[in-house]
Amino acid sequence: MAAVPVTCVRLTTSMQIVGKTSALKLVSMGRNKSGFPCLRTSRFQISCVAKPETVNKVCEIVKTQLALGADTVVAPDSKFASLGADSLDTVEIVMTLEEEFGISVEEENSQNITTVQEAADLIEKLVEKKNATA
Repeated sequence: MAAVPVTCVRLTTSMQIVGKTSALKLVSMGRNKSGFPCLRTSRFQISCVAKPETVNKVCEIVKTQLALGADTVVAPDSKFASLGADSLDTVEIVMTLEEEFGISVEEENSQNITTVQEAADLIEKLVEKKNATA
């Protein structure tokens, strides 16, 4: 099997959609030396970022649930494990988020939440889904 050298292009941009601000976080695509897309190594991922107020609320809940000091910085990319959370703490954080936002998080989704941003993105998705069915 031959190895093909590739470069990775990473773009970050924002756009406005119907009065809501949304951001594209990661776009990466493999390229070979000739400049054509390399199908074997191509990756394309776009994810929307939650509203700042949702992220801030999740940060507050995480700080409270983990009893973190006022000097501890909890940012969107903060991992629960790096803040000292174990699996039980993560379950308690998810339960508090469910109560606070009036949503229900499936067990398979809750196992995939490792950062504040992932939690906020999931909350936005579930709240939007809940409002669409109401």
